[in-house]
Amino acid sequence: MAARERLLVIGGDAAGMSAASQARRRRGPDELEIVAVERGHHASYAACAIPYFVGGVVDDLGKLISRTPAQFRERGIDLRLRTEAVEIDADGGRVRVRDVDGGGERWEPYDDLVIATGAVPVRPPLPGTDAKGVHGVQILDDGLAILRHLEDRAPRRAVVVGGGYIGLEMAEAMVRRGLEVSLVDAADQPMRTLDPDMGAIIADAMRGLGVKLYLGEQIEGFDTSPDGYVAAVRTGQRTLPADLVILGLGVRPASGLAREAGIEVGPTGGIVTDRRMRTRSDRVWAAGDCVENRHLVSGAPVAIALGTHANKQGRVAGVNLGGGYATFPGVVGTAVSKICEWEVARTGLNEREAAAAGFATLSAVVESTTRAGYHPGATTMQTKLIAERRSGRLLGAQIVGRENAAKRIDGLAIALWNRMTVEEMTGLDLGYAPPFAPVWDPVLIAARKAAEAVEADMRSDS
Repeated sequence: MAARERLLVIGGDAAGMSAASQARRRRGPDELEIVAVERGHHASYAACAIPYFVGGVVDDLGKLISRTPAQFRERGIDLRLRTEAVEIDADGGRVRVRDVDGGGERWEPYDDLVIATGAVPVRPPLPGTDAKGVHGVQILDDGLAILRHLEDRAPRRAVVVGGGYIGLEMAEAMVRRGLEVSLVDAADQPMRTLDPDMGAIIADAMRGLGVKLYLGEQIEGFDTSPDGYVAAVRTGQRTLPADLVILGLGVRPASGLAREAGIEVGPTGGIVTDRRMRTRSDRVWAAGDCVENRHLVSGAPVAIALGTHANKQGRVAGVNLGGGYATFPGVVGTAVSKICEWEVARTGLNEREAAAAGFATLSAVVESTTRAGYHPGATTMQTKLIAERRSGRLLGAQIVGRENAAKRIDGLAIALWNRMTVEEMTGLDLGYAPPFAPVWDPVLIAARKAAEAVEADMRSDS
């Protein structure tokens, strides 16, 4: 009888537990032992729900937990919380782990290793960054720490540093909690993944929510009070009093453990894998926010932290570890968010990214309604398409609107994935009924306008 192999997983959220679950589904406990270590208090939870949990939209922590450690153990997966991996010995096939609460250390052997260490919030190397009351947002423990701060300190003024998805969602959460909220961003607009014309709509929406925006201002440091808590945020132009600071500067792949072990890390800071999620180190796999992906439009390496990618990559790794065959082809950068009553969506490249990738582009922006204009509840929305000159190939799309606007990005992402031209898109057979769309869907109107721009551009060159 063959000896039982051992799979060790570092990281207990989306990618890690998807990999463990898929491997277990294909190989029984007598054939494969599976151990997963997670340094936090929780595993297999909805990290994207943290702003809504903090803001009180979701009020039950249990609803964010997909499976408990006991449920994983019932399925033959030994999930160990509060256990931190501190060193990988890839040559020796072992990982040194530490008991976070007790402090003891030991080596855990493996036959195969999955690194699913996720991402960590960007903390600028500035004075006061480590003060109490300065919070990053990435794992569920971060959200719980913010709630404890709100309860224990009763802050009145919150400053959010960074205007990306997390920054804006957390700004709204603080408004919901009744705080005075300021948002500081070094960029001239929030949501820099959008083009400036679309980002301006979001800026107006945030101001309408009561958030004070300080754009184009660089953070210089954080002042602290005698008890070690943050007291103010300093920019090059002003000092903003703060009882609570949320860092929304984005995240970076948590790849330090892999890099120290000699496992290849790419230019984005993410671990390099092949399409099957194998690293270039023998019997070491990686998945989730800690890995580097390939952008299918630009061809460039990218690091995009998103639960959808993490789950799919974890599944791919687990299928392969279980003896099957699966691949993860890459990403197109599709993302959606909701900021107060506004829905925001994007896929592919924005104008700046397209230019950096070497594309010459044409853009089309249309204003339409989410439903038939005469139907109750119809609201306006902006749809922007970015196409390559001459070929008319769709390169990217952005949507800003109210209810029923954002999920239209899915159809655009499918068109992008299949390298469709905007002319081809004008014939798409999209669903129509007055409660859901006008007779000419905003996507079709934008495609037609973009196709006309491509045709006019070609005529002008002839």
